[in-house]
Amino acid sequence: MKHSTLLKKATTSLSLVLLGGGLALGGNHLINSPQSFAQDSTDSDVAVETETTPPQETAIAVPQNYVSAVVNKVGDSVVRIDASRTVSTNAPAMFKDPFFRQFFGSQIPNIPDKQVQRGFGSGFVVSSDGLILTNAHVVDGSDRVTITLKDGRSFEGKVMGTDSLTDVAVIKIEAEDLPAVTFADSEKLQPGEWAIAIGNPLGLDNTVTTGIVSATGRSSSQVGVADKRVSFIQTDAAINPGNSGGPLLNAKGEVIGINTAIIQRAQGLGFAIPINTAQNIAEDLIANGKVDHSFLGIQMAQITPQLKEQLKSQTNFSLNAEKGVLIVDVVPNSPADKAGLKPGDVIQTIAAQKVTETDEVQQTVAKTKVGEKLNLGLQRDDKQVNVEVKVGILPTSN
Repeated sequence: MKHSTLLKKATTSLSLVLLGGGLALGGNHLINSPQSFAQDSTDSDVAVETETTPPQETAIAVPQNYVSAVVNKVGDSVVRIDASRTVSTNAPAMFKDPFFRQFFGSQIPNIPDKQVQRGFGSGFVVSSDGLILTNAHVVDGSDRVTITLKDGRSFEGKVMGTDSLTDVAVIKIEAEDLPAVTFADSEKLQPGEWAIAIGNPLGLDNTVTTGIVSATGRSSSQVGVADKRVSFIQTDAAINPGNSGGPLLNAKGEVIGINTAIIQRAQGLGFAIPINTAQNIAEDLIANGKVDHSFLGIQMAQITPQLKEQLKSQTNFSLNAEKGVLIVDVVPNSPADKAGLKPGDVIQTIAAQKVTETDEVQQTVAKTKVGEKLNLGLQRDDKQVNVEVKVGILPTSN
């Protein structure tokens, strides 16, 4: 307990372990090439009378813009989402007091008890019978969701489930023969590949922006959204409010991610949830209406020279390990607590893999199914200890 209090006091950035995994598919793309033409010429030493004909213009095949090809292929699958929710205004009670209004009635604003908030975003069709993927924050808490297709048809949508930790949601509309997208394997995505975003930014329907994949595997802590459990795709394609939930596509027109505009101060940067992650989450939402995220129940900090110096100067705690992940605190009655993990333990391996960063521990736990066991190699008081932890379910606030 003494270690726990001292370590929490000395560390400022902590991680809580949770999360989930992947899937994939594919497609084709053809770019026309310009044709080349050769012109024949003849020479003659004999003067002859010739009849000349005016030169005819030759039609040259112009290469099709790959972005236009992608938009033509996928544009009909992208939808607009209008969501509304009723919220309490929490007006001061004295505004409703008859005695108070008798004297100040003309000066008191007429505030209703409730008001309707409206928002909009994007989504895309993933099955011909009306399943749609989008961001959880687009529809979370909504009383009514309206889906508008590119051809102008509107449908009332039913939210099948939302997962705030990955910001993924699934909506169902009663429709048939809808144009569905195809998926890429986001695990194979490389920085430098083309990236195309389609959506409704700032209410401007069917807007297309382009760029490249700037990076992959951006952790939630790197991006600045510690409450999410996603390794984001980073792109320089413009993603603004209203783009949220729309598809990020490769040059073949395959979906590589779901755009999200939840990142603050991200000027010139866009982020997307990898489609492999989104597909796995969507399957659980469709089947169960919720997602059970894996959970150990520890708070962690990466060991650095700065951390060691801070612990020594502020708490007089000497940390001998040079590398690894320090356990700062253990959640009571959590899987970690039941397995005997302690504040001050240093995780050096997990599932037989060396770890030096908190994100590596988190990602391993995320890929481990609830109920399975993980072996942790620890340094504890200058001794090497192996501990087996049975992965639990992340508690929810509901």
